[in-house]
Amino acid sequence: MQSFAITCIVTILWVVIGYSLAFSEGSAFIGGLSNVMLAGVTLESVNSLAATIPETVFLTYQMTFAIITVALITGAVADRMKFSALVLFSIFWLLLCYVPVAKWVWGGGFLGSAGVLDFAGGTVVHINAGVAGLVAALVIGKRRGYGTEMFLPHNLVLSVIGASLLWVGWFGFNAGSAVTAGFGAGMAMLATQIAAAAAALAWMFAEWAMRGKPSILGIISGAVAGLVAITPAAGFVGPGAAIIIGLISGVICFWSATSLKNALGYDDSLDAFGVHGVGGIVGAILTGVFASPAITGSAEKAGLLDGNGGQVLLQLYGVAVTVVYTAVVTFIILKVVDLIVGLRVDPDAEREGLDLRLHGESIH
Repeated sequence: MQSFAITCIVTILWVVIGYSLAFSEGSAFIGGLSNVMLAGVTLESVNSLAATIPETVFLTYQMTFAIITVALITGAVADRMKFSALVLFSIFWLLLCYVPVAKWVWGGGFLGSAGVLDFAGGTVVHINAGVAGLVAALVIGKRRGYGTEMFLPHNLVLSVIGASLLWVGWFGFNAGSAVTAGFGAGMAMLATQIAAAAAALAWMFAEWAMRGKPSILGIISGAVAGLVAITPAAGFVGPGAAIIIGLISGVICFWSATSLKNALGYDDSLDAFGVHGVGGIVGAILTGVFASPAITGSAEKAGLLDGNGGQVLLQLYGVAVTVVYTAVVTFIILKVVDLIVGLRVDPDAEREGLDLRLHGESIH
């Protein structure tokens, strides 16, 4: 219900004002109002940011990024946030967090202009959503019984199906960010597949070594970590770098989703921060290491290994700006929503389950 509602809310907001603020002419920080209600968007119109495809395709494609970014946050606060609060939060967060960061990186804003590389959403999607998820988990608090009761997936079969759909769908995000069906899209697709496989194996072997058993939940989590980490790099690196990015992200995200989370004691239910936030940070930084002019076709888009150590600093700059801005604004939005409708369901609703109490339905 949360994901479905977010899909619908973001779609309408994107049409009304989100697209205009993210991708129309404006300042280095926010777009203008020239495309409000999709004014100026016609059958033949083209956005200069994606001159190879119709503007209708570009705005719909970018809409899907906006939808998934907001939806990712719900994983951090599963089973305890009011639906009314989620609706309000989604509206505010899309307009105040997602739209500005998308403008800064992809819409001709100050981060993209400075040279920060993000091919398909390391900063815009994953760091943005992951940090917001962490802040939300900290503000709302842990699920009742967290740390003393076992919280396992309701259905591992559905988890595997979901991860498999996600893996296939990720080709659309990463290869699609080439905005043309050409050589760049082909390499981005290959890098995506390789990194996901490498990270899944890295997580599997790390879990096997640490816990004695390789789990299906672990290997699918590792695949997602690899998909996240290769996202900012997909159009800038070759197959060898994709393997390394996958291996590094698989191990680091395993650590962050298990040891780090347990050490710090926060309840990020579906590891929005542990996989997406941390994976996005790892991928963004490694993009600055491995970006290759042989792939990008541009000497300006080169990483540390090709003699441009400054790119790592630029990537760190992009990460820092996104983390700080998102953390502060998300915290403020949560506090405002709490004042308006309250963030958390009551203890009885939490024990009974949100499906039944908030939506009058049972999943069985």
